[in-house]
Amino acid sequence: MRNFSLFLFMILAVSAGADTHDKGVVRLIVRADDIGVARSVNEAVIDSYLNGIVTTVELMMPTPWFPDAVRLLEENPQINVGLHLTLTSEWENMKWRPLTNASTITCDDGYFLPMIWPNPNFSPHEVLSNAEWCLDEIEAEFRAQIEMGLRHMHRATHITGHMGCGQWHDDVRELWGRLADEYGLRIFPEEHGVQRMPGWGRERDLEKRVEIFIQNLRNLGPGTWLFVEHPAYDTPEIRALGHTGYEDVAADREGVTRVFTDPRVMAAIRELGIELVSYSDLAKL
Repeated sequence: MRNFSLFLFMILAVSAGADTHDKGVVRLIVRADDIGVARSVNEAVIDSYLNGIVTTVELMMPTPWFPDAVRLLEENPQINVGLHLTLTSEWENMKWRPLTNASTITCDDGYFLPMIWPNPNFSPHEVLSNAEWCLDEIEAEFRAQIEMGLRHMHRATHITGHMGCGQWHDDVRELWGRLADEYGLRIFPEEHGVQRMPGWGRERDLEKRVEIFIQNLRNLGPGTWLFVEHPAYDTPEIRALGHTGYEDVAADREGVTRVFTDPRVMAAIRELGIELVSYSDLAKL
């Protein structure tokens, strides 16, 4: 009995030491959103994972390049994938529609509305929160997107919302949590104590972006942090995207890709001992 007690004490001591040490660890989730929107986005997201610091990728189901995104993700089965549900289609020259007959959340042409919240660059009738939306239609659309995502991407671990589509109203927020539980996709970073890492604001110069990003890495305290951005390449395809108030999409998002794959950024992460983790790691932690 004495030997067993001593053994138990040693196990508890080691565990306590591990917990104490673990409290000093800095972990970072780097999330790349919107794969499926465009070919150049798909390529940049995969590049940012294979040759950069991205750890989790968010897949959009109603978007035109969804099949290509699925193909690329199947070719890279190690990538952690989330289902990035959407109720909006913000770009002026390229649109997507709901998967269901959801007339209360679409424009007259059947596309998703551009914005969720009022925006000075958009008229009131282009804003979802101003519409006479129907919760049943939103639920049906969320379910259709989740089921399509799981049908093609069985390993998806969680849901996230494009432009905050799951958090803009109390009824929608309740639905969001209920669906996440029902489909086994509830990994909400805020429920795991994850904090948001600051970005570079409106800075467009690449060198300054890298400098700001590395400084923000140095400022991270112990715990788990989340950084979310949108990689793309500066191609004619992405140059055609934009809307009033955000016209430099291609240059801006090429800059994201270059920060994510910059050797100086990766060297700083190694130097600082930051652990790159994914959404799927949160439950294990």
